Amino acid sequence: MTTFIIGLVILFGGAAVYGKFCERVFGPDDRETPAYSKQDGVDYIPMRGWKNSLINLLNIAGTGPIFGPIQGILFGPIAFLTIPIGNIIGGAMHDYFSGMICLRDGGTQMPEMIRRYSNKTIYRIYNVFVCVLLLLVGAVFIYTPGDIAATQVFGFDGKATSVSTWVIYGVIFAYYLVATVFPIDAIIGKIYPVFGGILMFSALGVFIGLFIKGYPLVELWGDWAAPAAFVMQDGAQAAFSYKDYFTANHFIPIFFITVACGILSGFHSTQTAIISRTMKSERQGRSTFYNMMVLEGFIAMVWAAAAMGVYNLGMQEVNAGLATGTVGVVCRDILGNVGGIIALLGIIVLPITSGDTALRGLRLTIAESFHIDQSTNAKRLSLSAIIFALVACILVFAKMSPAGFNTLWRYFAWSNQTLSLFAFLAISVWMFENGRGKYVWIPLLPGAFYCFVTVTYIMNAKIGFHIPWPIAYLIGSCAAAAYVAAILWYGKKRSARKLTK
Repeated sequence: MTTFIIGLVILFGGAAVYGKFCERVFGPDDRETPAYSKQDGVDYIPMRGWKNSLINLLNIAGTGPIFGPIQGILFGPIAFLTIPIGNIIGGAMHDYFSGMICLRDGGTQMPEMIRRYSNKTIYRIYNVFVCVLLLLVGAVFIYTPGDIAATQVFGFDGKATSVSTWVIYGVIFAYYLVATVFPIDAIIGKIYPVFGGILMFSALGVFIGLFIKGYPLVELWGDWAAPAAFVMQDGAQAAFSYKDYFTANHFIPIFFITVACGILSGFHSTQTAIISRTMKSERQGRSTFYNMMVLEGFIAMVWAAAAMGVYNLGMQEVNAGLATGTVGVVCRDILGNVGGIIALLGIIVLPITSGDTALRGLRLTIAESFHIDQSTNAKRLSLSAIIFALVACILVFAKMSPAGFNTLWRYFAWSNQTLSLFAFLAISVWMFENGRGKYVWIPLLPGAFYCFVTVTYIMNAKIGFHIPWPIAYLIGSCAAAAYVAAILWYGKKRSARKLTK
């Protein structure tokens, strides 16, 4: 438990220091925000600071900070340190600057931010990339909460041939459509406080239960061996060594693709851009963007510890790394049957409250890119209908194909991390153009690391090029070096051009 506590100290202590530093570098002031200057009653609406923070947390925290850590903790207790460190210098920084730049630039969405701070080619690539990712997010975040609800809450089998499965999917689908079309304050602004209460009960309940139940956790300085028989995915029991798993499964890059949202998620920038249109003051940015990502890191830490605890107890109901079953066991073991159901509802809330705004963000992105009028419900509904038809096709494929969801999740995880490279690029160029060039290392360090991670992963992965690891690592290293060099060259060029005007 000591390593876990040290990780929490790093997370909250580091966030207090580095978050304040990022805020000082950006320099929020008292200028009028787009929520007032562009107020339209639909997307540009002034909302209270606590509500913006809560909505942003629910928008960004999908199943990633739960499912990812449940699988990623198989790499051992090193996860308790890599999650908080990556969160404060990578993910939270990424969310803060993405949201604040969109806010200062008039409440723009991320495609417009990329267009302003890169070139036409990168802008076009990003537009295709972000649209595909948001479609995948919409499908994944119907599939995962639907399956948890079917199997863990209602006790159904969750099979593709069961009517109950598609009824549950349909209910989530209907909510997404309503949340995508109607004004943000009419649906999301009113229902999210209820969702937020359930979420906090779930996260804090499991956190406190870790200590009350005395879940056994492996320490960083120990032998990294599970103290009980470990139940594998095929149901067999065997001794398990986290150290062996760490060695055999290429911690870098696999861990950083697996544990996405608790450390870094490119998807988040699409969500902070939405909230940039409802903020009353730039000075709320740190609490709304940076601190909410830190809370997501806390959720990831809690579920990493909870998963390790039930794995180490050798609970018969748990299959190692199988997230859905592990979630149910943890909730019921810690909080009992009634509390466990409430906690499961909190977990179901997470992806649902990310999926709805993902599809809302996709509607806004397409509308702005192609200059499609969205002033009436009918016009918003017509564009949403096309988006939802595509999501439905992906969902049916994922559910009906035996390997459909695994394939969908792998592409989602990789594209999610890759999307962050565009944001880091834009943040870097923004710094050059706004007299903050000496701080460009803030986005460049995590940007270079994740360029290496994503390129190395896709070079080796079966869903990618299936190249041997040594060559994949070499290609990843060259890509990261080229990424940094290109940004420095382009950023300085843009800065010089601005000075001559």
